[in-house]
Amino acid sequence: MTNYRIVVLPGDGIGDEITHVTVDLLRAISSKHKFKLDISYEDFGGSAIDKYNDPLPIKTLNSCKASDAVLLAAIGSPKYDNNPRDQRPESGLLRLRSEMELFANLRPVKTRHALLEASSLKPEYIKDVDLLVVRELTGGIYFGKPKAKVNTDNISRAFNTMVYSDYEINRIAQIAFELCKNRRKLLCSVDKANVLEVSQLWRECVNSVSKEYPDITLSHQYVDNAAMQLIRKPDQFDVILTSNLFGDILSDEAAMLTGSIGMLPSASINLDGPGLFEPVHGSAPDIAGQDIANPIAMILSASMLLRIGLQEIKAADDLEKAVDMVLTDGYRTPDLLSINTKKVGCKEMGNKILQSLNEI
Repeated sequence: MTNYRIVVLPGDGIGDEITHVTVDLLRAISSKHKFKLDISYEDFGGSAIDKYNDPLPIKTLNSCKASDAVLLAAIGSPKYDNNPRDQRPESGLLRLRSEMELFANLRPVKTRHALLEASSLKPEYIKDVDLLVVRELTGGIYFGKPKAKVNTDNISRAFNTMVYSDYEINRIAQIAFELCKNRRKLLCSVDKANVLEVSQLWRECVNSVSKEYPDITLSHQYVDNAAMQLIRKPDQFDVILTSNLFGDILSDEAAMLTGSIGMLPSASINLDGPGLFEPVHGSAPDIAGQDIANPIAMILSASMLLRIGLQEIKAADDLEKAVDMVLTDGYRTPDLLSINTKKVGCKEMGNKILQSLNEI
């Protein structure tokens, strides 16, 4: 029996609730498909700051690096907003991505037909949406230097640097083109090449890499136009390739096509080594402990962990099928509730999906 080492980072806010639901499903799916999961829990984010004054303790980092895959729930809380930058949960996440060299972030956005009415867009605009945002994750403005906040001559100034090297762009472009092979073979690269030199280099590199993939149709859009097109005609997109900052914004916008950011999973991967799998949403501290959080994004992140991280394809298929069965039966957490649907909490949603899993 194959044994996989999985590190779970519950983090903050609703993290514990959605983690509990998801780990129960992972244990069930591993038993069903005859593989073993060795699951360990580590402190990360705000919970680690409280214990160690460090959002990413060395023990947590070493455990993640030694694993086969990492499952992260969510981090963040307003209580840490006034902390020094290196003692905020978000800094721990940036460090984790950098230390594990997780340069490629994959965010699938797929409409689930049972939730067509949950989106703020008309069903006819979103019924065929099935796109993938490929976001460069370890470069760009979040990591560029110099960066600082300074006070001089009674004037406060702050600056960040958006910087990319050709090798960073080439490797993320290759990931995107490879993913296109098994999809509709349409790649849209998003930049701001009309005003940013860094985007001009981005476009040059993407065009160069495209020569290795003659069967893939490449197009380019400026980020402001891409933001509009995601709302105007989202089904035109197959794979969207973009930089760290633009991908951060566009993927959250795309989340609303599905009706709730509580539906979107993500994977952060490298060329060799464990990946990090996490829901796109935040820690939602305002609803923590109330059993009303939507665990589906976390569950679908676990499905990506199975599919991409462990290559357990059938297990991933079954987990996604169980989610769709429950949604088709009309069960909804409060963020998805609509007329003629049945309200359930986080824990009950997990139980319903577990029941469906056992029926497959």
